[in-house]
Amino acid sequence: MSPEMIGVLGIVLLLVLILLRVSVGLSLFLVGFLGVSWLSDWQVGLSQLGSSAFGTSNNYGLSVIPLFILMGMFMSNTGLGKDLFNAVDKWIGHFRGGLAIATVGAASIFAAISGSSNATTATLAKITIPEMKEYNYRTTFSTAAVAAGGTLGILIPPSVILILYGALTSEPIGPLLIGGLVPGIIMTLLFMLMINIQVRLDPSIAPTKVEKATIEEKFSSLKSVWPFLLIFAISIGGIYFGVFTPSEAGGIGAIGAFFLTLLTKRLSFKGLISSLDESIRLTVMLFLILIGASLFGKFLALSQIPMYLTTTVGSLDVSPYLIMAMILVVYFILGMFLEGIAIMVLTLPIVYPLITQLGFDGLWFGIIIVMVLNIGVLTPPLGLSVYIISGVVKDVPIQQIFKGVIPAIVTMVAFTIVLIIFPEIVTYLPGLIE
Repeated sequence: MSPEMIGVLGIVLLLVLILLRVSVGLSLFLVGFLGVSWLSDWQVGLSQLGSSAFGTSNNYGLSVIPLFILMGMFMSNTGLGKDLFNAVDKWIGHFRGGLAIATVGAASIFAAISGSSNATTATLAKITIPEMKEYNYRTTFSTAAVAAGGTLGILIPPSVILILYGALTSEPIGPLLIGGLVPGIIMTLLFMLMINIQVRLDPSIAPTKVEKATIEEKFSSLKSVWPFLLIFAISIGGIYFGVFTPSEAGGIGAIGAFFLTLLTKRLSFKGLISSLDESIRLTVMLFLILIGASLFGKFLALSQIPMYLTTTVGSLDVSPYLIMAMILVVYFILGMFLEGIAIMVLTLPIVYPLITQLGFDGLWFGIIIVMVLNIGVLTPPLGLSVYIISGVVKDVPIQQIFKGVIPAIVTMVAFTIVLIIFPEIVTYLPGLIE
């Protein structure tokens, strides 16, 4: 059997294991080990198990992962989500669809702190949906606003997914995080515009909030959130201006968040233990995936599949953009059935060399992947964000929630096309720091 065919069988086995809900890290370990052993011998396979684990975990650049996760967990366990929503609501809640717009605004800020779509969606679903229900917002509309806002969690830095993309592709993590900033802000504004247009077309879905906060109330609402925004500004701003490396920025963000929560007395002992526990669990999961991905990548290299595909596609007399469109369609389909991290570790060892061979910017492609994966968390049958919201709002059929997010999906697809046509939206800021 040819090495290429063995590689294809390995990819199929990995996909089957993931679909059977075997953990991504364990699946990568198993397939990588069996593949390397088959294409060489068992001694080499066992040797690669050790070298992959040590080589990956010994990478100083990956220390950014637990540090940014810890920063996000400290802030997530302080009740910051509710304060953020109240602050944004004081400023724009009186506009048409103001509570839904405030939900998206709060999501964008909370996403910038937690770096997680799941955490953003779960937190805001518990806070904002009951508030919108009190003001007679149509439930499918309010759940869609939370789902749309939740997708910002893996786009706005410090995004754990973007850090993982950098680790898998060796793209510099600092520019990657900065690259998600402008698209994240624009996506936030587009979601707000989408909500406003929906309300103008059908005012019954979101009655106008009568009360308007005074100037004093608006500025008073910022007292509880500005210190946390300062931590984010210092850590991400430090990366942009070259003051910190990403790992140093993560360390400053984590220690700053810890002392800030102590000074403001917002983090209980239970919250502290929960933050440490969740950070350790998530970090271990990500490092297992990265180690497994390293081993799986060595198997693919031995199978020569990435080299074969790169050579074959490079010789085709078709537009690189047509090939890009086909790749993104595959990502969209995979996103309907698989979780984003699984898709990345399954495809990037093959797709990334192909993309760079076609002349596309690897950093830009990372943001495009995140956009497509974001669409996947809203589409059936997986639709992870929709299922998270369904677990909070149990009286709304999940089909109705999926129906409600259609405008958000259309908006995201349109913006993804814009990013493909105008890659400078992604690459401009990172280009300034290089």
